[in-house]
Amino acid sequence: MMSPKYLDGIKKILTVSADTELMSAPAYYLAAKDAPTTNAFISAMGIIQDELGHAHIAYRLMEDLGVDKEEFIYERDPKSFRYPYAFDVPLLTWTELAVANAFYDRAGFVLLDDVFDNTTFGPWKRALVKVGKEEGFHLRHGETWMKKLSKDVDGRKSLQRALDWMFPLTVEWFGLPDNLKTQNIQLEYGFKGQSNDQLRQTWMSTAVPLAESLGLKVPAHYCENEKKYVLEFPFPSKFDAAEKKWLFEEGEIPWIEPNSDGYSVMKRWRNRGEMNDEFVSILQKGHKQVCQMLEG
Repeated sequence: MMSPKYLDGIKKILTVSADTELMSAPAYYLAAKDAPTTNAFISAMGIIQDELGHAHIAYRLMEDLGVDKEEFIYERDPKSFRYPYAFDVPLLTWTELAVANAFYDRAGFVLLDDVFDNTTFGPWKRALVKVGKEEGFHLRHGETWMKKLSKDVDGRKSLQRALDWMFPLTVEWFGLPDNLKTQNIQLEYGFKGQSNDQLRQTWMSTAVPLAESLGLKVPAHYCENEKKYVLEFPFPSKFDAAEKKWLFEEGEIPWIEPNSDGYSVMKRWRNRGEMNDEFVSILQKGHKQVCQMLEG
């Protein structure tokens, strides 16, 4: 018998996982339309199909925990979806999709691999056997295309532009730093094994060497003295989403309490971004049309 606190906690972590997988589908599709070949497009569509399947698994587990799955997916307000802000900024090019697979899917792999190794919720652990293998394919797909694109000057320049924008976004993916966390229920109840900062380090331990091996400049390095990866930019920082440009020169911004400009990471997360309404509308539209037809 689950305690109310355990039940609430597992629902919250499953919500983030499910919503992230779901919202990646329209985000990836937007960029997949820039695929250089038909075969490349088919590969991207296969990844999108996988992501929708992963979302279904997590939502189905929530249904077993008493959540109305149909209402939860199709009736929720767009701003109540819980997923990394990275998907609120459109991916527009094949290069950006390649980096997303190599960085974003790597983040998903790191998070879910940690859950698989440590979770006390058996049904999720069993489901993640399939999910983990597919997420591994996604990040390898990104790595393969990054390697292909890096072989000529123009491709390497486009990769560098994408990395400059998407690397800091993925560093933010793992959430609040450990010193600002007021609750650690996910660790206390064994929903996962590593803290946010530990997961960030795990991600950088493979993402940074990948980029460096392709001759790309990464704003992070491994510090032998500290025995960890160190960021070379103010974290967190403000950015211009329309220009996909970080405003590092303005310095570090607060995570929780807004600064004098009324800006904080948590406020940005709550307000969501440019593509939130559009992507949720795409996902909910068909279901609503079918319901209207059945009612009519």
